[in-house]
Amino acid sequence: MKPFSDPNQTSLVDRSLDAVWHPCTQMKHHESLPLIAITKGKGAWLFDDKGTALLDCISSWWTNLFGHSNPRINQAIISQLEKIEHVMLAGFTHPPVVELSEKLSALTQGHLGHVFYASDGASAVEIALKMSHHYWKLNNKPQKKKFVCLENGYHGETLGALAVTDVAIFRDAYGSLLQDVFTVSSPDIRKAQEGESADDVARRAAKKLEDLLKSEHQNIAAIIVEPLVQCAGQMAMYSPEYLRLVRSLCDRFNIHLIADEIAVGCGRSGKFFACEHAGIWPDFLTLSKGISGGYLPLSLSMTTDTIYQTFYADQTQQGFLHSHSYTGNPLACAAALACLNIFETESVLEKNLERSKDLTKAFAWAKEDTRIQHWRQQGMILAFDIKPKSLKSPNSFSREMFSASLKEGVLIRPIGNTIYVMPPYILSAEDAMQMGTSVQRALDQVLV
Repeated sequence: MKPFSDPNQTSLVDRSLDAVWHPCTQMKHHESLPLIAITKGKGAWLFDDKGTALLDCISSWWTNLFGHSNPRINQAIISQLEKIEHVMLAGFTHPPVVELSEKLSALTQGHLGHVFYASDGASAVEIALKMSHHYWKLNNKPQKKKFVCLENGYHGETLGALAVTDVAIFRDAYGSLLQDVFTVSSPDIRKAQEGESADDVARRAAKKLEDLLKSEHQNIAAIIVEPLVQCAGQMAMYSPEYLRLVRSLCDRFNIHLIADEIAVGCGRSGKFFACEHAGIWPDFLTLSKGISGGYLPLSLSMTTDTIYQTFYADQTQQGFLHSHSYTGNPLACAAALACLNIFETESVLEKNLERSKDLTKAFAWAKEDTRIQHWRQQGMILAFDIKPKSLKSPNSFSREMFSASLKEGVLIRPIGNTIYVMPPYILSAEDAMQMGTSVQRALDQVLV
């Protein structure tokens, strides 16, 4: 066991490397790519221990909607802290969790009127999967326990969520632990053949799903999708037509539709819920990340009254048997309520239409760059891919681009050869233009 580092003699970065195991990280890489010690955040900017400013182009892993140290969210947490910081939600309730649940239900026009809380996105997905499985069991269809997911989809890294995640690096490492699932074709618009539209790709993918459901629907509990954008799957974007077709297929074959809006919800797509672009509602909808403005761990799974009533009975065994110690934490719910209040009072969705245009202008250069392909945008998400022939070192491009971007004063985190930005909703036109220029300069340093 290593001795404790002396804080007076050792840097914060060295102490972190000694004691902290960082997520989704090969720790050995930090021998050549130093950690960045962040000591302050304000608005769209992060500041390291040397005072260097970084423009947060990815909302700190897609969580921060209204800037760091937002005064309205700060005050909401402080006010709640003076009342009650936490109480278990088994046998108790409290004002923030009730008000938040009511507001979220209203945002779905009552279609999803019941909210079950957890602390992180993967847990919310686990809840939806377990709830769907348990629902069919309670309805005397225990054989309906398989799930369908999309190729290149991502839903989290706990075992249930990872089972419906189709990312090779995770499945190679942990596949032997996972439940078998059906994986169907993604409607990714990058798969368009000559003369095909995004809707054509969506219909082609939906037909493959239909073929599966014809033969296996009696064994399938649910299909899970990330509406419109498969974020961790290289920001694969697709037509709302796919969601409409999947909703119809789920109704026809009597299976549940789970919409994982952990990354694309809370206004990121251009509407509060991405499913709204298709005019449909799922049977389950999961949220996390932006729901608390990037302040505190909070996630949730919303569902219908039909599903809720199936669990409503005299026997404990018929209840939904799932819990988290910090379920519905009052501080996190207070932060989420502050975020919803900002949406209501500051016309965020309307203003984001203009901010998305600012992003388009800031990255207009990328449409003309011959090293780039598949330029795409959905609301406040913009992405493009680097052509393989333009990569100096394909296996290390993402790390090299990350490092070069830091030197240019911007925080981006490429996924493979995909560069994307997903900034906070407070970005000015000037900030957007600086982002685009800085990314271009960084790219020039690492490409052929």
